[in-house]
This record gives sequence, C-alpha cells and structure tokens, in this order.
Amino acid sequence: MVYAHFCGSWGHYTCLSWLPTYFGEELGLNLTEAAWVSILPPLVSVFVTSFAASFADNMISNGVETTKVRKICQTIAFLSPAICMILSSLDLGLPPWEVVGVLTTGLALSSFALSGLYCTHQDISPEYASVLLGITNTVGAVPGIVGVALTGYLLDSTHSWTLSLFVPSIFFYLSGTAVWILFASSKPQSFSNKD
Repeated sequence: MVYAHFCGSWGHYTCLSWLPTYFGEELGLNLTEAAWVSILPPLVSVFVTSFAASFADNMISNGVETTKVRKICQTIAFLSPAICMILSSLDLGLPPWEVVGVLTTGLALSSFALSGLYCTHQDISPEYASVLLGITNTVGAVPGIVGVALTGYLLDSTHSWTLSLFVPSIFFYLSGTAVWILFASSKPQSFSNKD
C-alpha cells in the first residue's frame, strides 16, 4: 500500500504542478487556455469517482472477492494514465486539444484509486484505517516535494517533457501496478496487542 500510494502520488503531484507549463510551452496554448485546461482532469475526476464507486460496489455485491475488486480498480487507476502519457509523449501528430483530451482522460481515470488503494486501508483494518492511511499518505506526500523538483531538474537538463514529466510517471505507474497485483490484499488484519 505504501509503494502504491507513492506511485500514484508521483503522477498526480508532478502533473498537477507541471501540466500548465507543459500545455503552454509544449502545446502552444496561451496562459489563459493552459490554466483552464489544467482544471479539466480534476473536474472529470468527479464523474469518474462516482462511476468507479458504483463499479466496485456492484462487483462486490455480485460476489467478486474484495481483493480482486481492489486490484482491478487500482490497475485501472495506474494503467490508464500510463497509457495516456505514453500516447501523449509519442509523436503522433495529435492536435493540442486532442493531447489535452488524452491526458485528461488518463488522469481522470486515476480516480479509480479511490475504489482501489484508498478502500484497502478500511478493508484490512476498520479500527486502524486512519493510522494506516496516515502512514501511506505520509510516504505519498514525498513525491510532492521530490517529484516536482526532480521534474524541473530533468526538464532543465534534458529539455524534454517526455523524459522529465512522462517517463518517471509512467515508470511509477507501471511498477506500482506490478507491485499492487502481486502483493495487495484486502484480507482483514488484526493489530491488537492481545493477538
């Protein structure tokens, strides 16, 4: 859970910080357009979150094991932005607004994490879910400092948005998916002293 939280936060925080600049410098949008399109992923995420919650609840109510549901949702949350970042970084000749649409779609679909990783804390220990979330969220805050600064450093060094913004995020999304699929579990755990 700790590594998955770190990986998801890396993509989230670096994009939150750097997409307006990317939209302006790389896609040629003016400052006002870049600012407006930068709010699209969070806005679309509101709708995706509602769908993801219903999707997960329906699967669980139809007898799908909770761990499997959490793995499916988190895999969607990680692979969607990774695929969309790969598409955006390739020279496919897409017009700027289509690149914005692709990135918005991928980042909005990362909201499936709310039915994946973020529910797992409650699944494994309702009593200590807040403590578990505090631990994973503390580690998840690190990319907000390190990832944002490293992206700027890489951009200054390479002058490549692909190498500085997309490749690290894609790496963390893909490695996070692998770790999540291999190790995630919603099996209840007991953390009491008497156990």
